Amino acid sequence: MRCADVYAPVVELDVRHLRVLCAIADTGSLRKAALQLGMTQPSLTTQLHRIERAIGGTLFTREQTGSRPTALGHSVLSRARPVITEMAALVAAARQEARDTTGPGRQRRLRIGSVGSRAVAAWLRRVHERLPDTDTTIHVDVSASALLRMVAADQLDVAFVYECEGFPLRVPPDAEHRVLMAREPQFVALAAGHPAAARPVVHLSDLAEDTWMVDPTADHEYAAMRRVFSEAGLNPRVVQVRDNATAAELVASGEAVRPCQPTSLPGPGTVVRPVHGDPLAVRLLFTWRPRVLSQPALDALYGELRAAYLDLAKVNPAYLAWLARHEPVLLERVQAF
Repeated sequence: MRCADVYAPVVELDVRHLRVLCAIADTGSLRKAALQLGMTQPSLTTQLHRIERAIGGTLFTREQTGSRPTALGHSVLSRARPVITEMAALVAAARQEARDTTGPGRQRRLRIGSVGSRAVAAWLRRVHERLPDTDTTIHVDVSASALLRMVAADQLDVAFVYECEGFPLRVPPDAEHRVLMAREPQFVALAAGHPAAARPVVHLSDLAEDTWMVDPTADHEYAAMRRVFSEAGLNPRVVQVRDNATAAELVASGEAVRPCQPTSLPGPGTVVRPVHGDPLAVRLLFTWRPRVLSQPALDALYGELRAAYLDLAKVNPAYLAWLARHEPVLLERVQAF
């Protein structure tokens, strides 16, 4: 270690520093970012240099067209944005909590948590229609474990989560749950020009030479995928990509394939196909804290979630065909709606 390193001041990064980085990336210019943040450009430049020294690398390159994130910058930004979002949500929730606690005529409140799903928006719409006088909020997180911890900590009243097959979730001891789908198959998204895209059902062996993608923040997704490949005697390359927009571009360009929900719609230049034998699967759970909501209220929330989920199945021919083979009773419910 160099002597200078011993005495170098350590800059502790906080949310303000993260906001600086995001402002520079969003505006593409130190000048514009300084205006947005109410700072002078020299002050912002000094701040950026301190942040880069603390991290140990260059985060932006200065070009004639503005400032652009380096590879390290993109990596830091991908982690900074969720922190800022969570902090904003924390402050908003705390302020709402204060209003609810001290304000006159407290309104009924329902705090819903969910993993990412196309069913969430329709579920919320149904809940709003059923409970128009209830202040309903939604917290979406890719981590089912994080949502369950929030249920246990009285930060959420109910949560919609999934559990990777072979990797049970640690449901809090005082929480209860109901199964929405005992085994939901995971389909695969691949480029429309992929040789396997022309087949109605693909085999894992068809994709053995492809690079697969997983979200590193999704509970056990990587481990579950590796277990399935190992059992099939395959060893494809697996990369971890957190950003959905980047993942979609990689699939469309043919650089990678990735598992997806059977209710997913294909993006531009991609197709979604079932996988033969359904080797990748999850269990869908509706969880809640006991004694918070009445049984009729829980039944209604679960019923609206199921209806929202089945509405998606109705418009997905591949998933409807799968349900006809594997869940005929559930399919009857789909057709009844």
